[in-house]
Amino acid sequence: MPTLEKHQSNEYTKLLVLGDSGSGKSGALASLVKSGYHLRIVDMDNGLETLKQYILKECPEKIEGVEFRTLRDKRKASPSGPIIDGPPKAFVEAIRMLDRWRYVDEGGNEIDLGVPAEWGPDVILVIDSLTFLSDAAYDWREPLTPKGKEGKYDQRAVYKDAQDAIESVLALVTSEAFRTNVIVTSHVKYVDNPDGTKKGYPTAVGSALSPQIPRYFNTVALFQTKAGGKRTLHTAATAMIDLKNPKPFAIEKEYPIETGMAHVFAALRSPPTQEEKPTPTAPPLITSKPKLIKSLRR
Repeated sequence: MPTLEKHQSNEYTKLLVLGDSGSGKSGALASLVKSGYHLRIVDMDNGLETLKQYILKECPEKIEGVEFRTLRDKRKASPSGPIIDGPPKAFVEAIRMLDRWRYVDEGGNEIDLGVPAEWGPDVILVIDSLTFLSDAAYDWREPLTPKGKEGKYDQRAVYKDAQDAIESVLALVTSEAFRTNVIVTSHVKYVDNPDGTKKGYPTAVGSALSPQIPRYFNTVALFQTKAGGKRTLHTAATAMIDLKNPKPFAIEKEYPIETGMAHVFAALRSPPTQEEKPTPTAPPLITSKPKLIKSLRR
């Protein structure tokens, strides 16, 4: 019988990071690179320039330890407004990357870093951000929805299936079988509750899923911009946003943005040790919910 001291949470950190646009969520990852972690970023926002500049300033010798894949559906102008140019592919490609980090780059080179679920404790998978991943899930699901004689469809079905798909992704990357550190960033969505209170939740598809997202994570942090433009990382709940701090005796309530992420990881787990890039070790694993995988194969 395993004892609590051997719980898998001691090896792998699963962190949800909330913050408004411009609060520093992406750039703050630089402190983890400086600490020796390898980052693999599913870049749905196309907003890594700040992270790049911080790394070049603080630890330029470690910039090769950051691998990313930018996934955005192309759009074009139309008489009815901007529309997706061709079939939406960003969400499906993101799922493939979570299955196995393999693709052909713009230079025609095959990149294969193996199975993310087996990268180990010195690597951090980053989904940046859940907000745009959710948009991509909706765009993927909408064309698959059956239409009636007048060309109309039930939009509620699109939202429901897209929500299920996003929840499957969260279940996958936070599961015990996914043996890699994970950071998921998200913008904040403020919702008026039935009791008259207003709370902030992660932005996802629709509103039903947002309050459920934090339950998948043991650690939930918040980036805020204070008066004077000072940006900070918070680990203690605010009046409007509930956060999670699994080690309140070791993790401070507030950190400067420049070092906050590194401090949180240092308190939660052992520091990274390897210098090599992760290599493929096994065939791809599919561990997300069958409904999501079945839908992707339509």
